[in-house]
Amino acid sequence: MGTLLPTYEALIERYGVLDRPAGRDLQSLVGLIAQICGVPHAAINIMSSTQQHQVVAHGFEASVCAREDSMCAVLMDETRPVVVSDATVDPRFSANPFVSGELGTIRFYASAPITTAEGVAIGRLCVFDDTPRDLTALQRQALKVMASQVTDLLELRYRSQALEDSLRDLTTVRDKLRRSNEHLTQFAGQVSHDLRTPLTAILVNAELLAGEPVVQGDPHASEMVTGINEAGRRMDAMIAEMLDFAREGGRLRLVDTDLSAVVHSVLGDIDPLIRQSEADVQVGHLPRVLGDADLLYSVVLNLLTNAIKFARPNERSVVAITADRVQHHWRVRVTDNGIGVSQERRQAMFELFAREDGTASGHGIGLATAKRIVEAHGGTIGMESATGGGTSVWFDLPG
Repeated sequence: MGTLLPTYEALIERYGVLDRPAGRDLQSLVGLIAQICGVPHAAINIMSSTQQHQVVAHGFEASVCAREDSMCAVLMDETRPVVVSDATVDPRFSANPFVSGELGTIRFYASAPITTAEGVAIGRLCVFDDTPRDLTALQRQALKVMASQVTDLLELRYRSQALEDSLRDLTTVRDKLRRSNEHLTQFAGQVSHDLRTPLTAILVNAELLAGEPVVQGDPHASEMVTGINEAGRRMDAMIAEMLDFAREGGRLRLVDTDLSAVVHSVLGDIDPLIRQSEADVQVGHLPRVLGDADLLYSVVLNLLTNAIKFARPNERSVVAITADRVQHHWRVRVTDNGIGVSQERRQAMFELFAREDGTASGHGIGLATAKRIVEAHGGTIGMESATGGGTSVWFDLPG
């Protein structure tokens, strides 16, 4: 009996593109294809059964429209890139509201399919302009390659989510069988393969793009490719470090580490989230410590993401990252003005799968991971109320 394929809606849901902010990698990719094609507008359009969702947009504000109004929806059965020099004379699009003036005045339009690993088209990567134009053969090839990059990035997101779900299941087995280290080692090997397959494809294609003349001759495009490459290599290093950490029972690679550099790497990678939430992130003077830079990156990433995510409704999130010398160690704080955590729940928040609000996104893994990493450094971590409301999460590092 054959394996049942996921439904169309289930395929879209598994990638989480309709209910989560787009990452820096997808935003950079869309900006890059606009630069390569020399157009002001580009978007990743994902189709549900009734709507088109612009999950990432360059040059305009992303929005949602009815599927019957979508230009990309007309081409969902097309397996190759489509280039329309002037949509007003193309019978497929001349009456479309985005062409006729009702919703827009698009003239040039080109797109390539975004296809899942199962071969199902769920959307298209498109570029467009209000002026008729055409694409060179190199630009058409770039559009096709970048659309496949979207698929690789979505697969990486899906596999990362599957990793969290698998970790929950694995922890249950570990508790029942009391063989946690053995299971974590087996899991680490599978995770390495599942995460690195799409990540390797992203890095290889980024390197190929970096060598293209059209990219080398455009400083903005070159900067975007570099951003994709650097973010991918940081992710690769963090995956390797976390896996080694699990396999070796918490062994660290301790070096002289600039916490300021770690924080700024995190800020760069979550810049789309900061801009989308309009958060005000303030960074004070941070010390150098003896630590594992990649694992400390994971700690800071978790604390900053939580601080921004749990903001008060209709209030701008303000987050401060500071450090103070306390006897023989440094105390690093991430303080926010968010919804806060009740006193009776603060200690439990560092347990695996713990969440303050059952309706919140996530699986309650981040703070438990941060606690394990900080304790492996010989430090402690805690949580308390911030002055004026909100939460202050601190961790101590020897130094």
